[in-house]
Amino acid sequence: MMDKSMNWLRWLIISVAVGLLGGTSSALFLYGLEQVTSAREHSLWLLWLLPVGGAVISWLYAAYGASAAKGNNLLIEQAYGDQSYARVPFRMAPLVLIGTWTTHLFGGSAGREGTAVQLGGSLAEQFGARMNLNPQQRSMLLQCGISAGFGSVFGTPIAGAIFAVELLAAHRNWRNRFIALIPCLIAGWTGDYVTRAWGIRHIQYSLGQLPSFSLQLLAQIAAASILFGLAALLFSELTHVLKQRFAAWIPNAPLRAVAGGILIIVLVYALGTRDYLGLSLPLLSHSFEEAVSPAAFALKTLFTSITLGAGYQGGEVTPLFVIGSTLGSALAGIFHISVPLLAGIGLVSVFSGAANTPFACFIMGLELFGTEGALYLFIGCMISYACSGHARIYRSQRYGWVKASLPWVKKNTVREAAAKQ
Repeated sequence: MMDKSMNWLRWLIISVAVGLLGGTSSALFLYGLEQVTSAREHSLWLLWLLPVGGAVISWLYAAYGASAAKGNNLLIEQAYGDQSYARVPFRMAPLVLIGTWTTHLFGGSAGREGTAVQLGGSLAEQFGARMNLNPQQRSMLLQCGISAGFGSVFGTPIAGAIFAVELLAAHRNWRNRFIALIPCLIAGWTGDYVTRAWGIRHIQYSLGQLPSFSLQLLAQIAAASILFGLAALLFSELTHVLKQRFAAWIPNAPLRAVAGGILIIVLVYALGTRDYLGLSLPLLSHSFEEAVSPAAFALKTLFTSITLGAGYQGGEVTPLFVIGSTLGSALAGIFHISVPLLAGIGLVSVFSGAANTPFACFIMGLELFGTEGALYLFIGCMISYACSGHARIYRSQRYGWVKASLPWVKKNTVREAAAKQ
């Protein structure tokens, strides 16, 4: 009994420590992100330096990144506990921090979750390096780092913990993964508390006044959720296809970034708008206020897929939020239902389909919007997940048996994922 108590005490200390590291690093990252975004918005000429900034970061990764260049996929592979051991290097933290700030300073369309998760994961790895952890304990440690980073960057600690567990649940020892839930919750709560203690505040959104329940409303939400799943598939596939095409056409990584940066500049001046640069938070807020153009979600998809496909640093989740909210906002105008309701459902549902984490996204919806719209958020996340087919923004993630059994999921990708197990 004493040994068991000491083990839990040990993991309590580890979880809190990882949360402190993840929360502090997220606070630093978010503060810097706010500064570089403000600089870009006040100095429009910085966009012209996007190809140069991308080339420099790509060169740094090519010259010094080593395994850190795999980003979130390295964390996922190592958290699975694969036999091929590759320590998550400390260099991942400064490289992704500087790389993401550079992307946003000069106008690349990217997110922030990937950076926070890599910061949390790499710092957790360094913290546990001398603890002589077995593979399962090391996996738990990395999951705590993912939870601390994800929960603190969005202000959703419970969703962060479930995300870290659900992301890895498709595994032959999937039951053991849920042992990590309590340490992940502690790390997530600690990380969120620390980030807020540093003065970071998160934007609040609302589903507005919910319409009266009706079968017609449920049918409309279900129909929209199918489209949310297809939007997730579009984003995932377009981003991966562009990565392959850029690599095939331009083998030199810095030159790929230059080409991608030039494409972004051309699109900005061809369309006459900068709404799709950076996080696009003003566009996200606007989508909750009134129905936006159906083209908005497609253009944010295109800008982000080019940015990430060309090798720029940053996450996928905030762009997926924008894609989902703008698509939901546009569909609300077409269906003549509440704009903030469908925008909110779209925000979490497209992410659910792309990351294959429907329960985490549902909980995130509750943390962001409250429990009043729980039924609609649950329907959106589940249907989008089922209808997103073989979408995977994290290529190292393995399909669970539910998605693998769906007839419209490509069987070759299922076999490829199964082979890794």
